[in-house]
Amino acid sequence: MNLSLPDLVNGIKKNKFTASESSEIISFLQQAFVRLEAWFQWFNTTQLGKDVGSYYWHGRDNLTIHELNPKTLSSGLDDYPRASHPTEDERHLDLRCWMLLAADCMNSVAELIWKENKPGKDYASTSNLLSDFDTLNQMHFDHASGAYFDFGNHTEKVRLSWKENMIGNNYVNRELVREVLERPELKLVPHVGYVSLFPFITRIIPSESWILEKQLDLISNRSILWTNYGLRSLAKTSSMYMKRNTEHDAPYWRGPIWMNMNYMILSSLRHYSLENGPYRDKARAIYEELRDNLIRNVVQNYHQTGFLWEQYDQKQGKGKGARVFTGWTSLVLLIMAEAYNEM
Repeated sequence: MNLSLPDLVNGIKKNKFTASESSEIISFLQQAFVRLEAWFQWFNTTQLGKDVGSYYWHGRDNLTIHELNPKTLSSGLDDYPRASHPTEDERHLDLRCWMLLAADCMNSVAELIWKENKPGKDYASTSNLLSDFDTLNQMHFDHASGAYFDFGNHTEKVRLSWKENMIGNNYVNRELVREVLERPELKLVPHVGYVSLFPFITRIIPSESWILEKQLDLISNRSILWTNYGLRSLAKTSSMYMKRNTEHDAPYWRGPIWMNMNYMILSSLRHYSLENGPYRDKARAIYEELRDNLIRNVVQNYHQTGFLWEQYDQKQGKGKGARVFTGWTSLVLLIMAEAYNEM
């Protein structure tokens, strides 16, 4: 919704639709606005963090004894590593950026369908708050690594160990149990991956900022995110890279390549390649090579298997997960056409 509705609004503003089509879209948005407001307000109230302008995905299990890192199912990035010990002090970078896109979306829709005296909340003020570059950096940026991170109660010294329990008549049950070897503390959570790139994806970073070059370096570094098949979801340098979360829970967002995230990263690479600034040529070169890698790998897999896949292996590029997956993997067609969302 954050991506599709702004495209409709921008399409009307740029006269990409006929008068009849524009009228129908505006009518739909007017009728849907009360539901859009309910959608936004639910997120903006139930997922708030402690600090002004902070958000965190609620619902993580802070009592688990079996998960290496408590999952964040509500984010859609199920096992992507977050703070080791879930608390109300968490600040989730991706959710903050999604809320910025949502506020922008609501504001643009309201301005289009009412123009003057628009009802409801002042979404522009929320957008201005969340797009403040200095505040974002204070909350989420690590100067040492040049990367953006979540914040929370965290320690890297967590592992899964086998534990034996006697059950009944001398029957021994073995299970993997989480062990914490160090007291956690409030700090940035040092895992580079898709979440780290959300300020880049949402284009909060000014085109002239040195921080933009740091993001381009992270993207193009073969020891971190870059592969010949697309950008992996979690850096090879992460302590959670390709780690199982439980005995039966294989890594999901801890290495494999996902087309939806690569599409959004490509979109922003192209955006920065067209912006005036010292890094536009670097963004263009990375964009072209990443786009070629993604297209080539998906097409090769399709010729070999006859399927589009849910995700792709970061080592050999092979399709993984669900097949006949014409969900986000079909974004490869938009990548081929260089048709990207406008933010």
